[in-house]
Amino acid sequence: MEEFKSIYKILSILHKSMDFEDWDKKLLSHESLNLSLPKWSRIMSMLLKEGYISGGEVLESFGDFYPRIKLTRPEITLKGLEYLEENSLMKKAARLIQGISNIVK
Repeated sequence: MEEFKSIYKILSILHKSMDFEDWDKKLLSHESLNLSLPKWSRIMSMLLKEGYISGGEVLESFGDFYPRIKLTRPEITLKGLEYLEENSLMKKAARLIQGISNIVK
């Protein structure tokens, strides 16, 4: 699913930003990630609410069709780092399984 790729990319950006005092926050914009504003808002809302990232606020009101996101100092959390690690291992395992099945054929 496209959304999981976007989530992985957002978390990867925040992971890489840990090495820098200052970094370009525009890398997390919906334009940079090639997402519509509603989809970006919903993904960021999920990441904040589920604890994969911190440093933001989800602003919801009755009249809005999607949540408004206010990022103050976005950072990846331990849970977000675990997500990246698990997905990295899953990708390696999938490549290994695919390689083995190609050899067996």
